[in-house]
Amino acid sequence: MNDFSQALSIASSGLKAQSGRLRHVSENIANADTPGYHRKIVNFDLSRESGEVSLGRLSLDPSELREIYDPAHPLANETGHYDGSNVNLIIEIADAREAQRSYEANLKMLDQARQMSSSLMDLLRR
Repeated sequence: MNDFSQALSIASSGLKAQSGRLRHVSENIANADTPGYHRKIVNFDLSRESGEVSLGRLSLDPSELREIYDPAHPLANETGHYDGSNVNLIIEIADAREAQRSYEANLKMLDQARQMSSSLMDLLRR
């Protein structure tokens, strides 16, 4: 595999991994008010041979669920509390921003590799 195709392959794998990460972050945000919801944490796998990255195993955040007081809620216990989610919107927004910037960096890498390939082809034609 030549260097340009390897660079394209690595950047492409980064795009796929970060888009998957964004999908899980958006699921966490969408379920922030869902009782009993545990935040999903994304892990990445790195191939040492090719340098490509992929989504690894998903795990659930083991932190405590927020206890919410609402005696009128159908899930409330005898004290008027029920388990909320453990999603922290500030953390999710920060994760989304990081994934977005990583996605943009991989997109820039693809563009740079394309431009270098195009310049090389122009030189070879002369």
